[in-house]
Amino acid sequence: MNMMTDLPVAVIGAGPVGLAAAAHLVERGIRPLILERGESVGAALLEWGHVRVFSPWEYNIDAAARALLDRSGWTAPDRRGLPTGGEIVRDYLAPLGRLPAIAANLKLGAEVNAITRQGHDKVANDGRNDAPFVIRYRDAGGEHRVLARAVIDASGTWWRPNPIGVDGLPVPGEGAASARIAYGIPDVVGEARDDYAGKRVLVIGGGHSAINVALALMELQDAAPSTDIFWALRHASVDRLLGGGLNDQLPERGALGLAAKKAMADGRLNMLTGFAVDRIETQGEGLVVDAHLAGKPFSLAVDRIVVTTGFRPDLSFLSEIRIALDPAVEAPPALAPLIDPNFHSCGTVPAHGIAELAHPEPGFTIVGSKSYGRAPTFLMATGYEQVRSVVADIAGDHAAAREVRLVLPETGVCSAVGVVTALESAGCCGGPAPAAIDACCVRDADAKAKGASGCGCATTPASTEGRETMAASVDA
Repeated sequence: MNMMTDLPVAVIGAGPVGLAAAAHLVERGIRPLILERGESVGAALLEWGHVRVFSPWEYNIDAAARALLDRSGWTAPDRRGLPTGGEIVRDYLAPLGRLPAIAANLKLGAEVNAITRQGHDKVANDGRNDAPFVIRYRDAGGEHRVLARAVIDASGTWWRPNPIGVDGLPVPGEGAASARIAYGIPDVVGEARDDYAGKRVLVIGGGHSAINVALALMELQDAAPSTDIFWALRHASVDRLLGGGLNDQLPERGALGLAAKKAMADGRLNMLTGFAVDRIETQGEGLVVDAHLAGKPFSLAVDRIVVTTGFRPDLSFLSEIRIALDPAVEAPPALAPLIDPNFHSCGTVPAHGIAELAHPEPGFTIVGSKSYGRAPTFLMATGYEQVRSVVADIAGDHAAAREVRLVLPETGVCSAVGVVTALESAGCCGGPAPAAIDACCVRDADAKAKGASGCGCATTPASTEGRETMAASVDA
């Protein structure tokens, strides 16, 4: 690829991981070309800008990006603070996007719709690896084609939410009811308040986003008591959701689970387990959800539905690129067993780089949450290590590309400030509890295993302040 060294490296997406890739390219003396479909950097984060993340600032800022910002006189946020998605954009991504080395190579409102090799379709072999990439994108001025020496796809998964159907497909009536269905984490106590206050709301999903929505609806319920909350889980019980304070390495997530568990005990959440939607009918201003509940027919009338069943990658514009994906997780085959959600949480996924991310198409990589396919365990810090490795490989520094320079918060990020949690107030007893034990941490689990009532870590209920929290895990 030496003949192509004058070409830029295309970076798709100007979210945290995409801009981190651009920063690493700049630090290596390589010109990036950043193509962002949104009208600003971090466009996807602004979609959940009201949500506070689990991990503190120190895990949310890439090292190369920080170096560029520091040289510009940037004032860094408190490394222990827990930012919202909007604050990440305002205080980090926006200043990064304004730096001359980034801004001069950033195209906003530019949606990529195809990538190929110049003069080669997917089947053609001869001279393929020496041909530059062609990236086709559309913006307000029409359709454009640009050449690149390599492509880093950091386009994320936010714009491709999973549908309601347990089989991975939309259920009958889902499309027709789309005006009353929200995907992700709507701002139910802010901009979207009027859509939910005093309404019957069905939340579908069994992860952290679902907990966020349920607890936010409870906050709304305090002001509008006629708000009814139905929380539907596809699996048969809540144990998988709440066991061990969510069995999580980051205490904010554990505290979130404990707060949800207390709400269930107080009867403020109508729990529906073993729930599978069959169809949705629009009746007047409301919806009728026909489903199976624990294997039996069940019908529920609601006003709004919030779907928090995860996301999936958009592979449509990669049809002429030779990519290899695990058939289930839709991640690179070497990465898939490391991130399988049946076996790993975000704190147990090992650091990885170009060796695990490589595809059969030399010079092309998928990074960030999109590299995880349908697995929900991604953290921004993991993406930063990914792009450090990928850019080192593009630069020819293969030794650095295969080093591991990331230590994830395996025993909990107990130094975070800004949100008071049950785990913090109890001194953060350390680490997640075993999945089979109803405990808030390792010390609590050990005490219960010896016949005691516990270590006392969970005796203080989680504060409702800042309870809307999520993993810093979504790329624009």
